[in-house]
Amino acid sequence: MTGARTSTLASLRGTIGRLEGEAGGLARVALGHADADAVLQGGLVRGALHEVFAEGGRHGAAATGFIAGLAHRLAGRRPLVWVRQDFTELESGVLSMSGLNELGPDPRLLVTVRAADAETALRAAADAIACDALGAVVLDVWGEVRALDLVASRRLTLAARASNVTCLVLRTAAAPSASTAETRWVVRAAPSSPAMEAWGAPMLDAQLVRNRHGQTGQWIMEWKCDEGLFREGAAYPQPVAAAPADRPIEAPAFGARRRAG
Repeated sequence: MTGARTSTLASLRGTIGRLEGEAGGLARVALGHADADAVLQGGLVRGALHEVFAEGGRHGAAATGFIAGLAHRLAGRRPLVWVRQDFTELESGVLSMSGLNELGPDPRLLVTVRAADAETALRAAADAIACDALGAVVLDVWGEVRALDLVASRRLTLAARASNVTCLVLRTAAAPSASTAETRWVVRAAPSSPAMEAWGAPMLDAQLVRNRHGQTGQWIMEWKCDEGLFREGAAYPQPVAAAPADRPIEAPAFGARRRAG
């Protein structure tokens, strides 16, 4: 049994090595954010594995929105399969179709799969990735998942490369571990701009902590719902009080302070 396992691991390592050698020729999808796309050498590699981590559970909504944007960019007008562990819905709620529609992805192209546990979710995602009619597959799991180890990530990578279907893994309340992911992101919510409109554009603090073929970086990204892409966060200055009209600007606003004692 040990010999067979060693042989399987050696075969997987060899296949991954060949795929990594070909990575420079793989198609890439631009995010729209100029600086991030430059670091990514044109964008995210299609037909590969990419990981998105939410820092604790409190940034789960931001990470979900970020991965929805990535899926929208990668899938285009092809169907998207989103596999969610049941426990994820208990902790962070169900996916809102109206919310996704507001972000840009077409809910009519989305197929959601609910899995009883993380192991079932992993198997369902692997089966979905093998279907080359899809644009992308999201694997959405909560907490530390022992089944999602290095061997499992290699299998997902091989399946994605064979079908050219991108696999996006969303990890909430989990710590990064060894994997074959092309990129790994840690996403947090960023302060919204003090815009006058009722609803502002989603602002995300996206940190690229792993890039197999380039540098890493961190950016404030604004998701443009209408255009369906990421942009640089606009620089909004802090509000400044208007100059007083009844006295010179240099005049002190308050009388001299009295010293205590």
